[in-house]
Amino acid sequence: MTYSIIGSGNVGTALARQFTRNGIPVGIANTRGPDSLAELASELGSNVTALSLQDAIKADFIILAVPFLAHTSVASAALNWAGKTIVDAMNTYGVPPEMLAGRASSDIVAAAFPGANVVKTLNQLPAKLLASPPAEGSGRRVMFVAGNDANATAAAVQLVADLGFAPIMLGKLNEGGVLLEKGGPLVLQNLVKLG
Repeated sequence: MTYSIIGSGNVGTALARQFTRNGIPVGIANTRGPDSLAELASELGSNVTALSLQDAIKADFIILAVPFLAHTSVASAALNWAGKTIVDAMNTYGVPPEMLAGRASSDIVAAAFPGANVVKTLNQLPAKLLASPPAEGSGRRVMFVAGNDANATAAAVQLVADLGFAPIMLGKLNEGGVLLEKGGPLVLQNLVKLG
């Protein structure tokens, strides 16, 4: 399984730190190109590779850590996303409600990436906590996961666990995924699973 993070802001960098901490190779890309990521990749070590957007979209798992409105630019990098899992780690802060037109943000993402399996996760914690070691006290920080495809969702649950979090499955996107939307009851919740 290959992984890439698209976006090198606070969330993308936080996720890259978690991959590094757990020894999982990952590529990272942004719209400015791999040269703009050289310093970050050097700081994080050999498990993080600075990539072009075209190289990043070759990964099996592509984590979107860009501002929500930028996902369409990423989606335009390929015509068909069949066989890919898109992890929606974005939030819709600053997006006018009328732009969503009553639709769940992950449904909008799924429409932009035809053929891909979309999973909602890695978006509920503030970036500073997301970058911190997930172990807290005698437990691990909880990370919620929702998705429509059983295989993609199971793989995302495994990735979340490999990153050190305690994954909790919330069901399909139209069930649990909406709990992870802007203003949803699970966003910005730092919950810890003991044991």
